[in-house]
Amino acid sequence: MDGDTALKKTLLFSDVHLKVTDAARSHREAFVSFLRAISPDAYDRIICLGDLFDFWFEYRHVIFSGYFEVLRAFRDLGEAGGELHLVCGNHDFWGGRFLREELGFHIHPDSVLLDFGGRRTHLVHGDGVCPSDHFYRVYKRIARNPFVVEVFRLVHPDWAMAIARAVSHGSRSLQQNGDPAAGPQARALRDYAEQILVAGKADVVLCGHAHAPSREEIETPHGTGLYLNTGDWMVHRSHVVWDGRDFHLMLAGERP
Repeated sequence: MDGDTALKKTLLFSDVHLKVTDAARSHREAFVSFLRAISPDAYDRIICLGDLFDFWFEYRHVIFSGYFEVLRAFRDLGEAGGELHLVCGNHDFWGGRFLREELGFHIHPDSVLLDFGGRRTHLVHGDGVCPSDHFYRVYKRIARNPFVVEVFRLVHPDWAMAIARAVSHGSRSLQQNGDPAAGPQARALRDYAEQILVAGKADVVLCGHAHAPSREEIETPHGTGLYLNTGDWMVHRSHVVWDGRDFHLMLAGERP
């Protein structure tokens, strides 16, 4: 038997930060084209490591219309047999019933441990890892509180999106720091991954959030561990492919 023909791959990406504005239409269309290029015959898992949307909130009876084409592309992948996963990030940690029941996503509110060819792989977005994220960690606990979620559902969707856009813009302005690979988030995530690997809790650690694509082998008492950061699809167009044997960091222009 030719093992190569039997292997199916996994695609992992993060930080697409889809917006509903007309100005962001070309970005949404480019990402839809990226999804449409994924062959269900070749890939059996598609995993987003958070911040698929710049803002996502689930009302009971409405969805944000600007995301329609992207949602349809994911549903088509799911119906074709692709296994969809969302590891929630700081922009989409309200993902829930709609994504799960209508699109077929496996929703992971925090981290998750998945198997990749016998390699225990720790998947997490990475928000809240940086030691300076004290305020954010408090905000996240409050924002996920069921009572707060119910109260926010009383806000009109148009107003909710306007508020979210203002908060998101302000957050990015505060975090702009030149090269993201040299920023505190990238350093904190690399240190976090090393701690997980050295403790023997996983063989591989995959994160997003830092917007800095990276692949690094880390020596541990248990052997050689692997840390990858998917970077971001918003700017770098980077993603990771598991080909059935190893993880490959793919940069702009390299197709899944």
